[in-house]
Amino acid sequence: MFKTIVNAFKIKDIRRKMLLTLLLLLIYRLGCWLPVPGFDISAILAAENTNLSGEFSIFGIMNMISGNALQNCSVLALGVSPYITASIVIQLLTVAIPKLGRLAKQGEDGKKKINLYTRIAALVLALAQAIGIVVTYSEGLDVNNALWAGAPTWLIGAGVVLILVAGGMFTVWLGERITDLGIGNGMSLLIFVGILSTSAASFAQAVVLVGQDITYVWTIVLYLVAVIAIFALIVFVDGAERRVPVQYAKQIKGRKMYGGQSTFIPIKVNGSGVMPIIFASALLTFPQLIISIFAPESTWYQEWLGTGSWLYIVLLALLILAFSFFYAQITFDTEDISKRIQQQGGFITGIRAGRPTADYLKKISRRITFFGAIYLALIALIPSLAFKAIGDSVGWGILINAFSSTGLMILVSVALEFDKQLEAQMLMRNYKGFLD
Repeated sequence: MFKTIVNAFKIKDIRRKMLLTLLLLLIYRLGCWLPVPGFDISAILAAENTNLSGEFSIFGIMNMISGNALQNCSVLALGVSPYITASIVIQLLTVAIPKLGRLAKQGEDGKKKINLYTRIAALVLALAQAIGIVVTYSEGLDVNNALWAGAPTWLIGAGVVLILVAGGMFTVWLGERITDLGIGNGMSLLIFVGILSTSAASFAQAVVLVGQDITYVWTIVLYLVAVIAIFALIVFVDGAERRVPVQYAKQIKGRKMYGGQSTFIPIKVNGSGVMPIIFASALLTFPQLIISIFAPESTWYQEWLGTGSWLYIVLLALLILAFSFFYAQITFDTEDISKRIQQQGGFITGIRAGRPTADYLKKISRRITFFGAIYLALIALIPSLAFKAIGDSVGWGILINAFSSTGLMILVSVALEFDKQLEAQMLMRNYKGFLD
């Protein structure tokens, strides 16, 4: 990967795109440290009801992927979380609503309309999340701020909500500019940078503990060994796939002969990526966000379904399994693949074309998805199970938040995708030079 980056940096056009991407990422990180006027950050950090350490709470996920922007009460505290949730919801609705499904298959025009619906949904979710943040941090509203001096609390809260929503939509705009003008995958790169900065800050806190107690060195060493092992597992599973061989019959069209070649259909073990984890955790913690808005004094949901409880762990595992199968059906449409193979004169050896081929591919996909779903559930539950086994050790808690298994999974997938983007752009340039 580093060799690919070095080679890409030697090409003028790609170097310009990379520098522009770095500039936009720098703007995003500066916005993550720019505080929202109206929040007393010291009061918020000292409040007992700020639960940002839970990796799978809504606020925990937002804080992780935004690079501690939520904890810093910055202008870009929402990050790309509303857009990600909106894109997942719209993608699921394209399956549930036939009209949206047809719209998604209408080429560039349909894609533009889907993106418009996604932005509208992101705006609505950003408004809901901003209200939830303000209600959760209501004790930290600064009525003595020079910008809000003399204003009632409700007006300060409304102003903060507007600033947070504007910051969230500005983050979406930055991600789209990186996609259009930079290397690509703008939203993923924003998440990548946010997780890296969060990990660096948490790991620095763990290193500081070494100065207080030298025995924490062994804690750090053991944890780094575990991180390397998890990293290797994620890379291995990310590249694992089942290849279904497909043979194409020879066809004579005019004076030329086509086909007669063999290829394969790759079915990835973890084709859905980290989406089932994010969607399952959001579904479990979304009621807590609603309760915090309308009944902030209620604590029963946190006690029974709070992050780390056994009921939460069991439900999270079951939802990850369910969403893995559901997401696999969306991303790997066996009916469509079977139809395309038949139209192109292809067949799977020993399997009749048409419906039998679709059933055969569906059977293989279910088996592969089952192992991928178990893998995702284990990756998601490692932090919670580790806390249960180790206890409330401060050093372990900081380290687990520094390099969470979910964060590592996102980092690996984004890094591999970034490498593929660079290689594709370099290959495209070589083709252009050859044709010129």
